[in-house]
Amino acid sequence: MAAMSGKIVQNVFVAQNRLFGTQYRRDCCAPYTHNSLPFCGGKLAWTSLSSMQMHTLAKYQRGFVNRGTVYCNAASSTTAVPYLDKVDFLKLQNGSDIRGVAVSGVEGEPITLTEPVTEAIAAGFAAWLLEKKKADVHRPLRVSIGHDSRISAQMLQDAVSQGIAGAGLVVIQYGLASTPAMFNSTLTVDEAFLCPVDGAIMITASHLPYNRNGFKFFTNDGGLGKADIKDILERAADIYNNFTNESLMKSKRQACESVKKVDYMTVYTSDLVKAVRKAAGNIEKPLEGFHIIVDAGNGAGGFFSAKVLQPLGAITNGSQFLEPDGLFPNHIPNPEDKVAMKAITQAVLQNKADLGIIFDTDVDRSAAVDSTGREFNRNRLIALMSAIVLEEHPGTTIVTDSVTSDGLTTFIEKKLGGKHHRFKRGYKNVIDEAIRLNSIGEESHLAIETSGHGALKENHWLDDGAYLMVKLLNKLASARASGVGGGSKVLTNLVEGLQEPAVAVELRLKIIQNHPDLKGGSFREYGEAVLKHLENSVDLDPKLQKAPVNYEGVRASGYGGWFLLRLSLHDPVLPLNIEAPSNDDAVKLGLSVASAVKEFAALDTSALDKFIQP
Repeated sequence: MAAMSGKIVQNVFVAQNRLFGTQYRRDCCAPYTHNSLPFCGGKLAWTSLSSMQMHTLAKYQRGFVNRGTVYCNAASSTTAVPYLDKVDFLKLQNGSDIRGVAVSGVEGEPITLTEPVTEAIAAGFAAWLLEKKKADVHRPLRVSIGHDSRISAQMLQDAVSQGIAGAGLVVIQYGLASTPAMFNSTLTVDEAFLCPVDGAIMITASHLPYNRNGFKFFTNDGGLGKADIKDILERAADIYNNFTNESLMKSKRQACESVKKVDYMTVYTSDLVKAVRKAAGNIEKPLEGFHIIVDAGNGAGGFFSAKVLQPLGAITNGSQFLEPDGLFPNHIPNPEDKVAMKAITQAVLQNKADLGIIFDTDVDRSAAVDSTGREFNRNRLIALMSAIVLEEHPGTTIVTDSVTSDGLTTFIEKKLGGKHHRFKRGYKNVIDEAIRLNSIGEESHLAIETSGHGALKENHWLDDGAYLMVKLLNKLASARASGVGGGSKVLTNLVEGLQEPAVAVELRLKIIQNHPDLKGGSFREYGEAVLKHLENSVDLDPKLQKAPVNYEGVRASGYGGWFLLRLSLHDPVLPLNIEAPSNDDAVKLGLSVASAVKEFAALDTSALDKFIQP
């Protein structure tokens, strides 16, 4: 690592906004560390901006606080208290994340993540972190901040920096980064990169539309849980309500004086490269000759082509949408999205590539496509990862979410000799369950969702889309080192025997919250009543068999297939998953559900009605 020392870069903001073709003036004389925040100490110098681009920028930044020129030594006003809208901070919670609207432009979606709100959330995290970790007398606590390609990223990064710096903590900005890299920064030990940090914040809203954004938080224990997020938001509400003009100016000044910038993605990508080389017996370019295409969907995953695959010798011609663009003009960066999967599949076939890799916006999810265009996502990706992990750890338990197929269970248990533990939806639920099983003596090495979130015990239970793909690359590289050819057929052969349904659908049954049938109760109570009634109906139906072990909703088998009706983790929706060997059998399963829930007037069954009608 000595050769990589001094990678801390200057703190004057240096960024190329690829969407608008803009560039900020840099201080080329700055040393490795320079204590200043973006925009401090001078005006922004915009270049290469057309009038149309300026119009576009103005449109999407409408609603942001106009900061104008910020000077680090500006005097604080002692007369004005800024006007702040009332905010229900707890409504920003989305399970173990925080989500909100950061950009105006979508009708009916007002901005909820303003700069003061964001600063308060960051300050709330700082207060929480100070309670959890005692600061070393020789070193204050350090917090790293990264973001994906969203157009609101820079504004939120500035506000987060002010909230952290205002609490007296050291702020280290990584710029464009991946969610897994942020967690990794709490584990890396290397003072040249100011690591380990004590806490990390990723600014992202995963695959949601351009106007959304949010935050994920990490310590070296992993991602924060729901209770921690609620705690942080409650602290943030108190901090927000006590903001004054003086306090906001003070935090801005403290950020100007203390923010540092570090090229941490260099460390993260280097570790990925080393992992593949190690798997191939320390060969410098174990992927030489392999043609592998990356589709980053204009998110944060473009690094994988140049920083991981190319150093390993892979040919990456045909890789697409690697440039970060927060409007996501080509397709949603989502491995579950059909348009996204079609895009990477077409790229693989057109370029006659050996393998295609696709990431979501912040690279904590991924999927792949083999040389024939066969997709490795959802159940098939789980089957592939299970095959790889069970070769390394025979008999281990594979923990998945609740919507995985019966065919996957058969594949894991009968073909691979492992154990399938089907749990609940939600990547944090799946990961926490795998950790729990290990704590009580049941060995588990893989926790993975159909969404593409996958975490391995060997990787600190971090759901890392790039690391999942490294496991596939390891298989390719080690097979070649052993004299086995065939390109991605090595991977395809691993899922041979997986039974896949002819029909697989997900229908969303919405609960109408203002309907009188709720009788003043919550949508959650109403949804639970629907599930209880369906469960009773299944017990009385001789053609259906209730799943003997089930942790979420009502799951039943029948007509050669199965269905699962469950209550959404966050929304007034009951998703219904149906898999069957034919459309007729799928309709019969749908009719069983429709018959059971028809008396619930506040349940919008239009999607189900359309599916089952002749």
